[in-house]
Amino acid sequence: MKPFLTTAFFIVLTMYFNACSSTKSAQDSKSITNESTATTIFTNPSEQQVIINTTLGDITIKLYNETPLHRDAFIANVKDGTYNELLFHRVIKGFMIQGGDPLSRNAKPDQMLGMGSKHTPPQRIPAEFNANLIHKKGALCAARDNNPEKASSDCQFYIVQGKIANDNELTQMETRNDIKYTEEQRTVYKTIGGTPFLDNNYTVYGEVVKGLEVLDAIANTPTKSGDRPVTDVKFSMKLID
Repeated sequence: MKPFLTTAFFIVLTMYFNACSSTKSAQDSKSITNESTATTIFTNPSEQQVIINTTLGDITIKLYNETPLHRDAFIANVKDGTYNELLFHRVIKGFMIQGGDPLSRNAKPDQMLGMGSKHTPPQRIPAEFNANLIHKKGALCAARDNNPEKASSDCQFYIVQGKIANDNELTQMETRNDIKYTEEQRTVYKTIGGTPFLDNNYTVYGEVVKGLEVLDAIANTPTKSGDRPVTDVKFSMKLID
């Protein structure tokens, strides 16, 4: 089945992310605001970089300044150890690798994962969609449950592997998601690939700058029920000064 072509396929892909954070309604969840994060955490005017140390190698990512709420929440999670000794608990070849569930730390082999949140009750980060930031291969994006505001999980994320798209598929995505790709963005999707069907639906807030081969290695690892790797892929993170 080719990607990006049917509404049903889009719905199925969206459902993969519905379990990424609590299923509480938006009214029952708090939002992380600029006052509580962005003004107090981020001090480096350049793009902050983070190393993800995984059992299959290291991935270096940079965080976009255009998405300050997600940037600063991610930095806070790295600083306080939220992302230490967790798993990439959902891996789908040709799609993405997902991690950040605190419940994955010391998880049992058959334990269902994807519902964890950093806070109790769960908090959400308001969506920060930006037409310049797309779901190209290597994009760092925020997972979320199915809430009408499309607000993000306070800790769970995914990194896009994706597939190559063609012009017809991209034109369909423009109509479906109410976006307009630049020629440069079309070239990116047609050469390195990505998941354009998620644009304008999930916040993109960073990208891999080193270690795409590690991303591929993780994405290609054998999985079992629930898309969890047969052999756990653990990771921890640290900021690059």
